[in-house]
Amino acid sequence: MSSAKRVESTEKRLKPGRIHAVLTTLGREIAQEIIPAGAVLPPENELEIRFGVGRGVVREAIKMLSGKGLVSVRPRHGTRVLPRRDWSLLDRDVLNWLVGEDQLDRKLLLAIQEVRSIIEPAAAALAATRATRQDRQRINAALLAMESSDNQAAATAADKAFHLAILDATHNPVLQGFRGAIDTILSAVFVVAVDSVAGWFEDNIPNHAATARAIDEGDANKARKAMERVLSYTHSNLSRKSVGAVRRNARPSGNRTLRQA
Repeated sequence: MSSAKRVESTEKRLKPGRIHAVLTTLGREIAQEIIPAGAVLPPENELEIRFGVGRGVVREAIKMLSGKGLVSVRPRHGTRVLPRRDWSLLDRDVLNWLVGEDQLDRKLLLAIQEVRSIIEPAAAALAATRATRQDRQRINAALLAMESSDNQAAATAADKAFHLAILDATHNPVLQGFRGAIDTILSAVFVVAVDSVAGWFEDNIPNHAATARAIDEGDANKARKAMERVLSYTHSNLSRKSVGAVRRNARPSGNRTLRQA
């Protein structure tokens, strides 16, 4: 293989990673208002120099930012950052960028909980009427894993599995489309839970269990109300706690400081 072809082959292999790096950096800077709404991104050649990449990488990253609603690309007007109301706020990447590396946006987190309170009780009600035997087994397995988990990672994984299994049990492809958003939302909630007092989420186990039982019984009304209690409990705790200073690198003080969200 010639030298030129080897370079081309290497570039193709590295390109996805380079695109992701540019996308993530610019996305975070926009989400954290380092690059504010209304600002124009630097010209392509400046971004190429900054990131040490080719023009194709920069253009693809900008295209992806545009697809997520963060920027508008217009000939002769440059690439302009759009206001938050235009962003795809349920996009997994956008949510991750908004959560941030160091601090959580308290208002955003509470707004996210409001979205959960709209989606998840209705999903639980649908699951009660549509869940297959396999769906119910997944939900109950996740509940059992929550009850038996003895560390943060296991508790987080089990709680996510519980909520996502209920979404899947609706057999509604639109609701299932929220899986990525709910997954990311739960991750954000757990950042706060890590720094909370012991038992905060652990006390929410009975509400999760009631939701699973109602789905097993095929009682949509009970399932909806039980899930409303799950989310209301979490929302009330988040409302009382100042989460702005909670660090993403916080660690639990004991084995059972993190539980249900």
